[in-house]
Amino acid sequence: MTERLLIGTANAGKQREYRELLAGLDLDLVVPSDLDPVPPEPPEEGKTFAENASFKARAYAAASGLRTVSDDSGLEVEALHGAPGLRSRRFFGEDASAEQRNARLLVLMDGVTARGARFVCVTALAWPDARVELFDGEVRGEITRAPRGAQGFGYDPVFEISGDGRTMAELAGEEKHRLSHRGLAVAKLRAYLGEEPR
Repeated sequence: MTERLLIGTANAGKQREYRELLAGLDLDLVVPSDLDPVPPEPPEEGKTFAENASFKARAYAAASGLRTVSDDSGLEVEALHGAPGLRSRRFFGEDASAEQRNARLLVLMDGVTARGARFVCVTALAWPDARVELFDGEVRGEITRAPRGAQGFGYDPVFEISGDGRTMAELAGEEKHRLSHRGLAVAKLRAYLGEEPR
């Protein structure tokens, strides 16, 4: 019988990427809204990406009884001393859209010449008994002067990948999964899942 694996996030963009990144594995991928009752989205109260990813995965696994994959990811900008960082989604306000967050980030970076940044992702695989395994990925780049590209989500349009010249939002499908912070983390997760005894 194929195992059900919960993609522990309410973020539609992340759900889509995890379905693509885990495609081909002998798993029935489900999201919280597929479940009855729908488990609540856990808060992000940790002090590191690893703490947040672990907490979310464990909470969803405990609530659902399913093995769960969750992540915490964010953008760290050197000129902003690592911000937005852990608060990437909420840094510019709880209700700010992705477009508003990107516009406000570019305003903060106006006149800044050193524009180095990195995307970080920590993916957690948790069991209902609270056991957890962690997998990480990182990609370095720079903040652009203006958004570019229509793929991806979040800060993707304002992050140009080092040595590539394109923003994360200018990459599609397999290419983004090969280069992105989430893709790198989930490649490690895939290898782990593929090596597990059945």
